[in-house]
Amino acid sequence: MIKIKKKIPLIDQHDKFGFWGGKFGGNFIPETLKKPVEDLEILFSKLRNNKKFILERDKYFKNWVGSPTRFIKLENLSNHLKGAQVWAKVVSDANGGAHKIYNATVHCLIAKKAGKKFIVGDTGAGYAGKMLSMAAKKFGLKCKIFMGAKDIKRQKPNCDAMKKNGAEIVPVYTGSQTLVDAVSECMRYWVSNCDSTHMCVGSTVGPNIFVKICGWSTSQISRELKDQIKSSFKKMPKRIKLINCVGGGSSAYGFWSEFIDYKKKHIELIGVEAGGPKKSKLHAAPLSQGAKLGILHGAASYVCQNKEGQINETESVSAGLDYPGVSPMHCFLKDAKRARYTFATDEEALQAYKLVTQLEKLNPSLEPSHAFAEAIKIAPKLRKNTIIIVNSCGDAKKDKDILKDRLKKI
Repeated sequence: MIKIKKKIPLIDQHDKFGFWGGKFGGNFIPETLKKPVEDLEILFSKLRNNKKFILERDKYFKNWVGSPTRFIKLENLSNHLKGAQVWAKVVSDANGGAHKIYNATVHCLIAKKAGKKFIVGDTGAGYAGKMLSMAAKKFGLKCKIFMGAKDIKRQKPNCDAMKKNGAEIVPVYTGSQTLVDAVSECMRYWVSNCDSTHMCVGSTVGPNIFVKICGWSTSQISRELKDQIKSSFKKMPKRIKLINCVGGGSSAYGFWSEFIDYKKKHIELIGVEAGGPKKSKLHAAPLSQGAKLGILHGAASYVCQNKEGQINETESVSAGLDYPGVSPMHCFLKDAKRARYTFATDEEALQAYKLVTQLEKLNPSLEPSHAFAEAIKIAPKLRKNTIIIVNSCGDAKKDKDILKDRLKKI
C-alpha cells in the first residue's frame, strides 16, 4: 500500500525519477526539452528556498492578488439542508475571480528570474489564460495563450479579458478542440521556443516540475484556510470535510495541502469530478470512474481511454473540468486512500448552482458547483457538529451564457 510521508509536502514526495508512489508523474518529454526542464528544476529549487523570493511572492499575493480571501459560513444553505454546517472558502474573491492567479503570478516571477521575455500557457475555462494574461501584463511579459476552439466559443468573457490584457489567443482546432488539445499545442510550441519563452502549465499536470510549481503556488489557499479555521472556531473542529472540484487538480491540491497530514476521520478530503451529462457515456472523471493508468502531457496518471488505449473524448458543461487526465498527486492520494473521489453530473452541478445562488450572496462558477453538489448531497445525512467546507474557487461571470441557456431547461 502507498504511504504518505508525514511533515513533507506532497509535491516533494516523489522519487528521483519524478514519480509519486513509484508510478504516477515522471517526465515523459522529448530529448529537446530535457535541458530546459532541468534548468527550470534547478532554478525553482533555489527560488522556493530563497527568503527574498518568498517575500516578493507574498507581497504580490497580498497587495495584488488580494490574499487572504474570505472564509464564510453559508447560514441559509446550512439551515435549508438541516444537517452539517456548510462553509465556503471564497477563493473567487482573488484578483481575476479564480485560484489560477496564484500559479500565474509565480510563473511570471520565475520567468523574470530566468530572463525570459515571453510566456505561454494553456487554458480550458479561460481562467488560467485570463490570469496569465493579467500577470504577464503586470510583469511586462509578452503572452500567448493556447485554447481549444470549442472553449473559445463557450468562454467568451474570459477570452475578451485575455485580449484586453494584450495576450494573443491561439485557437486549437485539433481533436476535441478543448483543454486537452490546448495543452498539447502549448507544449509543442514550447519545444521550439524554449530559449526565449517560459511555459506556464495551468494546473498540477504535466512533467514533474510543472506539477510542483503549480502545487507550491496554490498551497497559499490552505495556508490561509488553516489560520481562518482556527480563528473562527478557536480550535480545529473534530470533524471537517473539505470538498473541492477536480479537473487537473490545482485548486484541490491547494485547498488540501496543509491538511493532508491529518487523520482521515478528523479531516476528510473529497474530490468531485465532472460526471458529464446524465444521459451520456462521456465524462471527465478518471479517478471516480475506474480509468486505467496512461501517459498524457508528459506524465503518468489515470486517464480516460478507449479500448485501444487512445485518449478518450470527454464531455462536461464545465470547461475547466473537461479534461481526460488528472494530477499525478491526486492519483497518489487516491491509491493511498487519503482522499475520496466522486463525481457530479452536469445536471447536479446546475441544480447546485441554482440552489446556492438562491440562498446565498455567492456566484460560483460551474467548476465549484460540482463540489457544492456533493455538499448538498451529504450535508443532510451528517450531524450539525460536522463542518463541510467547499472551495468556491471561481466566479460564474465566464459561465453567464451557458447558465442562461441551461437553467431554462432544468
